[in-house]
Amino acid sequence: MVLKCFVVAIALLAGLVGSASAQQAAVRPQPATTPAPVGPDYVIGPEDLLLVSVWKNETLSRQLPVRPDGKISMPLLHDIQAAGLTPLQLRDKIATALAEYMPSPEVSVTVLDVRSYRVSVLGEVQRPGVLQLKAPTTVLEALAMAGGFRDFASPSKIVIFRKDEAGQTRRLRFNYNRAVGNAGEENLSLRSGDVVVVP
Repeated sequence: MVLKCFVVAIALLAGLVGSASAQQAAVRPQPATTPAPVGPDYVIGPEDLLLVSVWKNETLSRQLPVRPDGKISMPLLHDIQAAGLTPLQLRDKIATALAEYMPSPEVSVTVLDVRSYRVSVLGEVQRPGVLQLKAPTTVLEALAMAGGFRDFASPSKIVIFRKDEAGQTRRLRFNYNRAVGNAGEENLSLRSGDVVVVP
């Protein structure tokens, strides 16, 4: 009988401790998501994570991932094209659309996480592949992220393949030796989708 009571007491104590732990876990505040460090001219791309806030309307305010087709989905408005716009342009677009349903909506759009800024570094580098970038990056920085050159690389003959707005691919020459020397070669800033090839 004593043993049975002891077992029951242990079980009750374990239940209380487990319940307290669960309550503590439930009320523990979630870490706040800080906005990504993007400039006002940043162009939103697929897979970026956005925070759309509508003042005094929690139902419409939410975190939204940009779908692969470049659109986001919002209540009332359904699908909205986001990719290719700056956060300010998207803000104005959403505010104009919401004006049909409410007077003078105040909207803000914040980029929480940059996921669409990718460039590829291929050829004679130590770690060829796709770089997932979070901030503006130059050719020299991308080459450093790729581990630098292999022994038989030709740094003076680097080519950057870049698609323009019309979908045409341009070839940009980049001479690493001139860029790090005093020859005045511009250290180009890379755009999302650029492919850097080191022969």
